[in-house]
Amino acid sequence: MNEIVDALIAARETRRWLSELPARPADEAEAYAIQDAVARRLGPVTGWKVGAKTPESEPFRGPINQATLFEGVDRLPASLFQVIGIEAEIAYRFARDLPAREQPYSREEVLDAVASVHPAWEIVDTRFAGFGSQDPLSHAADQMNHGALVVGPAIADWRALDPLTEAVTLEVDGAVAVETVGGNSAGDPVRLLVWMANTGARSVGGLHAGDVVTTGSCTGTVFVQPGSRAVARYGTMGTIALTVE
Repeated sequence: MNEIVDALIAARETRRWLSELPARPADEAEAYAIQDAVARRLGPVTGWKVGAKTPESEPFRGPINQATLFEGVDRLPASLFQVIGIEAEIAYRFARDLPAREQPYSREEVLDAVASVHPAWEIVDTRFAGFGSQDPLSHAADQMNHGALVVGPAIADWRALDPLTEAVTLEVDGAVAVETVGGNSAGDPVRLLVWMANTGARSVGGLHAGDVVTTGSCTGTVFVQPGSRAVARYGTMGTIALTVE
C-alpha cells in the first residue's frame, strides 16, 4: 500500500500524472485505507465528501484536507487543478464531535450535531492521466476525484431546507448548463451524514466539530475551462459564483 500512497503523493507534487497505480486496490477497504494514508500526508482533514449512486445504495466517501477547503471565495487559481469539474452541492458543518462508538447514531442525533448548512462548490479533479480513465477502486483511492471544496455562506434556517425539492440552476459564462430539482443521485443527504457518523469517518475516530461534509452533486459534473465563470442559483439557498483562472 505504501507504494500506492507514494505514487499518488508524487503525482500531486510533480504534476506527472499517473497512467495507473503501482497496484490496483484489492477492495473498498484498501481504497479507503489509501485515501486515509494520503490524507495524513497532506495535512489536517477538515471535511469530507460523501455520495451514493442511488437512494438505496451504500454511500462512498473521501477525506478533504484543510489545504483544499475554501470559505466564501469566488476565485481559485487554475494551477491547483489538472481538470476543472464543477458541481453545485449542499454542505453541512458540524458544531460538535460525533466520536466513533458501538451504538449507531440516530438521524436525530446527527442533525442535532449540525451547526449550519451551506451552498457549496466541489471541484473534481484527478491525479491520473485522464479523468475517469481508471477502475472505480483506483479512483476511490485517489481521494474519490476530489480537487477542492468552496463553502458558501450559511443559510438562515437550515432545518426548513428540503434538499429533495431544492431547485438548482448552474450557469457557465451566462449560459444555462443544468437546471434541476433535487438532482442528487443519493436522494436524502441526511442519510449520508448518518452513514458518515456511523461508518464513513470511523477510521479517523468519527466526525469532529468544525468538519464540513458535502453531500454530493445536485447538478452532475460540468467541466469548464480556466477563466470560465460559474454561477449556481439555488431555490432557497441563495446564489454562489466561482471563477477558476
